[in-house]
Amino acid sequence: MLLITNGKLVTWGPDARIIYDGALLIERGRITEIGPTSELLGKHPGCEIIDAGGMLVMPGNICAHTHFYGAFARGINIPGEPARNFPEILRRLWWQLDRVLTYEDLRYSALVCLSDAIKHGTTTLIDHNASPNAVSGSLDVLAAAVQQAGLRAVLCYEVSDRGGANGVQAGIAENVRFIRSTRAGEWGERIGATFGLHASLSLSDDTLQACTDAVPDGVGFHVHVGEHEFDQQDSLDKSGMRVVERLHRFGVLGSSTIAAHCVHIDSNELDLLAETDTWVAHQPRSNMNNAVGVADVEGLLRKGVSVALGNDGFSNNMWAEWKTAYLLHKVWRRDPRRVDGTAIIDMAVLHSASLANQFFPDAPLGVLAVGSQADIILVDYHPTTPMTSSNLPWHILFGFEAGMVDTTLCAGEVLMRNRKLLTLDEAEITARSRELAAGVWQRFANSNIG
Repeated sequence: MLLITNGKLVTWGPDARIIYDGALLIERGRITEIGPTSELLGKHPGCEIIDAGGMLVMPGNICAHTHFYGAFARGINIPGEPARNFPEILRRLWWQLDRVLTYEDLRYSALVCLSDAIKHGTTTLIDHNASPNAVSGSLDVLAAAVQQAGLRAVLCYEVSDRGGANGVQAGIAENVRFIRSTRAGEWGERIGATFGLHASLSLSDDTLQACTDAVPDGVGFHVHVGEHEFDQQDSLDKSGMRVVERLHRFGVLGSSTIAAHCVHIDSNELDLLAETDTWVAHQPRSNMNNAVGVADVEGLLRKGVSVALGNDGFSNNMWAEWKTAYLLHKVWRRDPRRVDGTAIIDMAVLHSASLANQFFPDAPLGVLAVGSQADIILVDYHPTTPMTSSNLPWHILFGFEAGMVDTTLCAGEVLMRNRKLLTLDEAEITARSRELAAGVWQRFANSNIG
């Protein structure tokens, strides 16, 4: 048993509150008791204790859409003139980089991202992998890295026509194999699976049909949707339908499917997402970086679409994503009232937790409550102004900074304490990643010659 004491407990959940001088008891990966510090100390003598010392005690953050495989892109040189648009970014960066990745590259790319997640208090991540020359078994490599870190993750492989018929079949087989292995309990309680698709723009009708024929019952998809106008034009050229309509025709949408981005969708597509209970993942930092536009998250939320928050491979400091979302929509609309702190909490906390619970239904995530998962972070934030449950979102948006996470737990296991990683050797990961990245960069440069 583990007892966390002397904390300001931020419960989140629909009735979020702050419990001052609170304590919580953790047993077998779950929170089993919450109450005043003095009371729980008296009831449970001899427990291992983490004294929060007045820090905030909160549920771990959740990332609804990320790409571990992109970690080695940081600082890479793309030959030639700067890419003019998102299709050029795909062709000249991502679709060259993913082809040169080996299994060891995938492992260390994941470990880099997982180290970053622990340090920033992100305990659940939904990943989308692409490695066309390292497909079979790639999800096992990622799952092993997640297990080593001690975090919680949902994994998939993106099926695409880029690698031809053999690549399609390999991607389908990898998704199906890994889904079955997670269902069989081979990866324990912290690894989930879904079925990855790249995007409508890289999927033929035959491939979409093959994927929907192959997906196991009860499993949804993880797919990029309308990230750029080109996705829509390609879909119209192929089918006479817009992207969401085309995916709906093939049965891709649904209550277990994640549609990432949804920047360029029209009102009919929005209605289809709402009617099918499809999840949408919003990634404002990536959308800004790729200059693709801004998703109408307010319109989606008004229609009842559950919008969660991802990072698309940016840092796992999810509070940076909160802040970007909060500011971006204001400047886009030129209206300071747009996407207020309540909407940010809806996306980043409530909806992201509900999405994660689709994959980990045994106990609630994203909330401090008796019976919930003990995915917990201690945040070293001591505000100079009054803090209440009603103004907490604005304290996070304007007060929280990277490096404030002191302690991270997942399923009751302590992964970082006093800002020291306990499950991963960051120095070794950094050193080996630097070596591997140099090789990736050389192969990437060679692939761009001519």
